Amino acid sequence: MPPLITFDEAMQLAQISERDDIIQLVERAWEVRRERFGESTDMCSLVNAKSGGCAEDCGFCAQSRYAEADTPMHAMMGPEQILEHAKAAEAAGAHRFCMVTQGQGLSKRDFEKIVDGARLVAEHTNLKRCASIGHISADRAKRLADAGVQRVHHNVETSRSYYPEVTTTVRYEGRTRTIDAVKEAGLETCVGGILNLGESPRQRVEMAFELAEIDPTSVPINLLNPRPGTKFGDRPLMDPWEVVKWVAIFRLVLPDALFRLCGGRVENLHELQPLAVKAGLNGVMMGNFLTTLGAEPEDDRAMFEELGLNVARQSDNGANPRPDNRSGWLEGEPPPNPIEELIDRQTEANFWDPSTQLRVVKQKRKPPPYPEPAGWGD
Repeated sequence: MPPLITFDEAMQLAQISERDDIIQLVERAWEVRRERFGESTDMCSLVNAKSGGCAEDCGFCAQSRYAEADTPMHAMMGPEQILEHAKAAEAAGAHRFCMVTQGQGLSKRDFEKIVDGARLVAEHTNLKRCASIGHISADRAKRLADAGVQRVHHNVETSRSYYPEVTTTVRYEGRTRTIDAVKEAGLETCVGGILNLGESPRQRVEMAFELAEIDPTSVPINLLNPRPGTKFGDRPLMDPWEVVKWVAIFRLVLPDALFRLCGGRVENLHELQPLAVKAGLNGVMMGNFLTTLGAEPEDDRAMFEELGLNVARQSDNGANPRPDNRSGWLEGEPPPNPIEELIDRQTEANFWDPSTQLRVVKQKRKPPPYPEPAGWGD
């Protein structure tokens, strides 16, 4: 569906700052969300299946070899380890599970571990399966689909015009080629970005409309959580009311996309997280993030339930299309649900926990300086 507002109208909304005006915008976005998705939700969880030592220069990432921060890292997880974390995510009430790795792509050996892990998750849980493993070809995307992956995540990170300020080693065109390969394989796409990287309000609107052209199934919105030692590590957090405003604007530009808030939501939003949900979110990233801790599952579920939304885990998440899997191509009988009770606290399950499961490697030498933008983003 095309955007519900024009570019110029989005720019006008970007200028509002009075809280009463933002609340009116939120109400409009809430109506759009309820009209298209009713009371359904789409709660996601991830595992950082391979972390640290990334060769790319993305300015927001502590895993980059250009960052002066101590590097959190571990080698590629095995398939059984991936399954263990998936079961914990399912117990906490997640509807889907994403396997995430660092870098532009995976070696053949590491890719096979992702394929085998996805197959185990499909066989032994009721979770919908996602992967975020950098650049992939259409052939690799088809192999993921055959293993039971239903959606592939690959962010554009920011607008095309601001992109050279974010990274010089990962080409924007490479990102769009991967997204095209995912579509060619018949998989759903999950494409979003990060707010507060230094982009202008106009560039945020540009990103929203560029995403509308890509037309992804899902749009994850991340909020910069400045990591010391990274290129953007000195930036202040966003004002919570600004975050809420931009969630609502993105909802009006992409009315049919599934929206979720991911990294940085706890640090940037604080007590305004429920208002951000009302601004148009379908879900959030439950549990922990790649290298930082998140909220408790109990609190996330309550936040949605208080707005009359249904966060109950579906017994056929992995087989019966819900509003977050509208294509309906996935067939087959769902596996038995191995866990009867939801888990409320992260200490009750082996949830992905970067504070204990990442090995922090101290810098032995000063990293190379971040490359200067070359202006090749057009």
